[in-house]
Amino acid sequence: MVVTLGEDFMRWVMDVYHWVLETVLRSDTAQGFEVLPRRWVVERTFGWFNWCRRLSKDYEVLPSTSEAMIQVAMIRILGLDV
Repeated sequence: MVVTLGEDFMRWVMDVYHWVLETVLRSDTAQGFEVLPRRWVVERTFGWFNWCRRLSKDYEVLPSTSEAMIQVAMIRILGLDV
């Protein structure tokens, strides 16, 4: 059995974060541009992050601060009252 780098990464994500990653591949019959399913969800989320000034520029020094700002932005985007 040959283990590729992608499989190692997927196992690492599952072990560390308990997430399941799914790889979306183009079909063999596809020609030219074809929209991949559900990709717009990720692109839309990153677009919303640009509305937050601190996330549109790389001001943060610590990764934990960037993570906190993303969580604050998501709370604002989802309209949650904490």
